[in-house]
Amino acid sequence: MKVSEALAKRKSTRAFLNKTVDVEKIKRILNAAKHAPSGVNTQPWQVAVVMGEKKKLLEQCLENAYRNGIKAQMDYQYYPCEWHEPYKIRRKACGLQLYTALEINRDDKEKQIEQWAANYRAFDAPIMLLFFMDSVMATGSFLDYGMFLQSVMLAAIEEGLATCPQASLAEYPKIIKETLGYPDKVILICGMAMGYEDSHALVNNYRTSREEIDTFSRFF
Repeated sequence: MKVSEALAKRKSTRAFLNKTVDVEKIKRILNAAKHAPSGVNTQPWQVAVVMGEKKKLLEQCLENAYRNGIKAQMDYQYYPCEWHEPYKIRRKACGLQLYTALEINRDDKEKQIEQWAANYRAFDAPIMLLFFMDSVMATGSFLDYGMFLQSVMLAAIEEGLATCPQASLAEYPKIIKETLGYPDKVILICGMAMGYEDSHALVNNYRTSREEIDTFSRFF
């Protein structure tokens, strides 16, 4: 597969088959992704591969926190405090596409809550990846991390696996660090669901749009 084909094929998958993922596949994915570039070769990524009983425990803790109304508090500010165009309309369109695909109308709060709760189970994928970084690192390492995350997702395609990068899995960092034994001083960047796509699920049968290059590029 060409790189351009893999880039076009990658999507956020939100429904997975109940099928075990071979640990060797995950190791090959991470072994490929480790070649991502980083400033002065710092390689700031630290990855937790969570599966089986440990995943069940962790997702239960996260979902309980959400359902009990515990306020989410990430280790850093992911989204803007105030939304402006064109980002506001893109965000709205993204959410609308998701709920339309799931046949959830905007007045059905119960179904919306259930769908959001699925985030904390990594959409029931067999693998939950969590990505940490030492707090001594600065803004540039977030850029490095983005390249590493994309590398993980593209390498997963080669292994026949689907992924969904998730900021939501970093909303309760204290719970995750305590459950997995990570020190409080590390930054939880995000999580990622990984497994075999359920191609028959409605939620997997839509794609978000992308802007034409003329809207974000200037040639001089």
